[in-house]
Amino acid sequence: MPHLRIATVNVNGIRAAVRNGMHGWLDDAGVDVLTLQEVRAQDEHLEAAFPGWSILHDEATAKGRAGVAVLSREPALASRTTLGAEDFDSKGRWLEADFSLGGSPLTVVSAYVHSGEADTPKQDEKWKFLDAMTTRMGELGADGALALVTGDLNVGHRPLDILNWKGNVKKSGYLARERAYFDRFLGAAGEPAVGQEGIGRGMVGQLSDTRPYAAEGDGKGLGWVDVGRVAAGEVAGPYTWWTMRGQAFDNDSGWRIDYHLASAPLAARATNYRVARAATYAERWSDHTPVLVDYTF
Repeated sequence: MPHLRIATVNVNGIRAAVRNGMHGWLDDAGVDVLTLQEVRAQDEHLEAAFPGWSILHDEATAKGRAGVAVLSREPALASRTTLGAEDFDSKGRWLEADFSLGGSPLTVVSAYVHSGEADTPKQDEKWKFLDAMTTRMGELGADGALALVTGDLNVGHRPLDILNWKGNVKKSGYLARERAYFDRFLGAAGEPAVGQEGIGRGMVGQLSDTRPYAAEGDGKGLGWVDVGRVAAGEVAGPYTWWTMRGQAFDNDSGWRIDYHLASAPLAARATNYRVARAATYAERWSDHTPVLVDYTF
């Protein structure tokens, strides 16, 4: 069945990723649309690295930081980078591109959420971004639209998404309030979002503990689908990021923070989800790994 293959990856610097072997993976992957985060480069670097691709790129305000891109075999029909209020700097972190999926409009987003740091101004910027992201996802997913938010979202939603979740309940990336945003993204559309109150708020609970609580905003679900969790089922991971330090990769001590979040109509077309984990530490070209999904026409 005809499909559009979409991959996402945080490249941790595109020039280093290419130098370390990214094209060896890309040449065999059969990707139609590739979303990148943490590009940390200028337009000319992407153009030199990916000849023949159509390239959309939003650089961060601070040179050498963040940066998102959408590469495609066929040019996008339109693109946008605006997110949140005018005084909020989201440059290099949110890029929307419009394509056609079998004649139907499809919006693909490359998103790079702040890493944050609990109880610091860095976390305040992350809250602002998640607020703006919530508003925009409510718009993108309305009226049966085909929409996809991909990228390094820097939040592990559930205990299954982080090997050492108990050791991270007070750290950015697994804070209860951060996970509440995802409860809302993925909650049934228009229904009160249900979260994991028994886990991650200074309480010891089982993985099945769930209780209603006030999610961010009005607390109503937006109806998006975590394609990776649906495909993998109730299993640990599969993880998409491992620190370069120590034996984290070899021990598979990772985090699942790179997502395909699809509007419900698009999620119904998702097949063949996979995490392209390198065979060995030496073959890694980023601290993240590509995540691929096929979306049928």
